[in-house]
Amino acid sequence: MCHRVGRAEVRRVTDADPGLFGPESVTWQLHSDPVMWIAGVRALYLQALHPRAVRGVMQNSDFRRDAWGRLMRTASFVGTTTYGTTEAAERAGARVRKIHRMLTATDPDTGERYAVDEPTLLMWVHCAEIDSYLHVAHRSGLRLTGAEADRYVAEHRQSARLVGLDPDAVPADRAEMAEYFEKVRPDLAAGPEARAVDDFLLRPPTHPLLVPAREVLWRRVAHLAYASLPPYAHELYGRPAPAPATVTRQLCLAGLLLRRIPARVRWQLPPKHILRAMARLGPDARPAPYKLGR
Repeated sequence: MCHRVGRAEVRRVTDADPGLFGPESVTWQLHSDPVMWIAGVRALYLQALHPRAVRGVMQNSDFRRDAWGRLMRTASFVGTTTYGTTEAAERAGARVRKIHRMLTATDPDTGERYAVDEPTLLMWVHCAEIDSYLHVAHRSGLRLTGAEADRYVAEHRQSARLVGLDPDAVPADRAEMAEYFEKVRPDLAAGPEARAVDDFLLRPPTHPLLVPAREVLWRRVAHLAYASLPPYAHELYGRPAPAPATVTRQLCLAGLLLRRIPARVRWQLPPKHILRAMARLGPDARPAPYKLGR
């Protein structure tokens, strides 16, 4: 009887839905790395440099009062689309598309009113995010081959589709991503909205008792995320950054320290996407850095 139950359990795990990416994907391994939090802050810095894109955020939300909620909702979306079932990922994408369809922003200089789900704006947000995840992971010491890095970019044509982009129009490898950034650079600027994002990331509002922790921990994360931006971003913001070699050493040290925190401890943080995925698919689905670069 025990033998039959065991086989049924194996069959249940084997038949379980791996989701959009699955345990064999680069995304599955990379998104489990704790440096993704630094990468997420870098993405915010980069995204804020597109005036039309960041204006859509600032005009449709109380960013300063609900910034933490916005960050957690973004993290939950990434976790759901990475480790959730296909149905959960598609549902999350449909919810984002529905919200975006209802929102517009106004250019204060021209009076133009435009939709926040313009493909050019969605493309910028997507590419800034994927570039930041890949850049920080690689630069912090995560072993990743060139082919795996290209595969990661290609895999995220799926996430681009979820937010309303045509997957065929999205960069499919690092070379196409670099071409995209070169093309869009003339449109970038550090306007008042970008300054507001910069100010928030350096001094996010917090409970008075937590101010010391903010100064010791959060500011280091924010400074490191900023330092990892490309040189043209530093020029636009007008704040210097350490030499690239220094930043790389700092990222490697941060990666080393963060990866020493046991994965099971890190994954206990709500909403426990990775633990739920392992329960659904079995222990072999456990994401681990050693599965990359082999």
